[in-house]
Amino acid sequence: MLSNPAAMASLPQNTNGLLADRSANRDQEPQLRTVKHLQESVPTEVRKLTIEEEKEIEEILSQQYNLPVKAEIDGIKLNRSYGLIGGEQHLYRYPGDTVFKHADTTSDWAMYGGSGIAPGLGAWGYFVPSEAQFSNKDKLRERYYIAVQTFLAPGFAENVGKYRDFFKFRKMLLVNPKTGQAVVTVVGDAGPAEWTGKHLGGSPEVMHFVGYAKGPRKGPVLYFFIDDPKDEVPLGPIDPAQGYANLVKI
Repeated sequence: MLSNPAAMASLPQNTNGLLADRSANRDQEPQLRTVKHLQESVPTEVRKLTIEEEKEIEEILSQQYNLPVKAEIDGIKLNRSYGLIGGEQHLYRYPGDTVFKHADTTSDWAMYGGSGIAPGLGAWGYFVPSEAQFSNKDKLRERYYIAVQTFLAPGFAENVGKYRDFFKFRKMLLVNPKTGQAVVTVVGDAGPAEWTGKHLGGSPEVMHFVGYAKGPRKGPVLYFFIDDPKDEVPLGPIDPAQGYANLVKI
């Protein structure tokens, strides 16, 4: 057949493209599988999950992202683990910080600079007392922060100090159940207020990597604690195909 020019003409000419397409499909399989599992377990209505639903989703997220995911740690949990996220501004990381210092490159500025910087400090004040003490770890904490309604957590009013310390920079897995896009984040602020209709907020970078950076900049997400007492899980976007092994440690 190969000696026949007509037969040769009928063969695919761009085999590299076909191989690339097949490879891309294989790469997407874990994310598609994650979305399928979540669609079967996450209610279409954005509401508080039942204890049974939380347990089931805990198992799915732990398995799909290779992380110790929990809705509750040490008897503490948020008022909900499924809600609407909205976009937040950058936070002041140390005295004298500016929005311009948050961008490492022109691309960084183009993507995230327009979000601006919040006029006040986050719930825990500056991330560090001075620029001299500012580290890459602090940088990533602000870059991938979320604001959650700590003040609505069951038991918060009776244990303000304990809960404040527990939530400060607590790692959480944030997942878009519609797409499987996920980010390992930290709790860097408290909010938003109940009257906003939103249940949590995300930094400009978080909103980008979870798929809500454009349009109304709002959408449903799952948010569960990561049980990481030794601080080993890196922050940033996470691929269900590789779990957190593909992230750079801080």
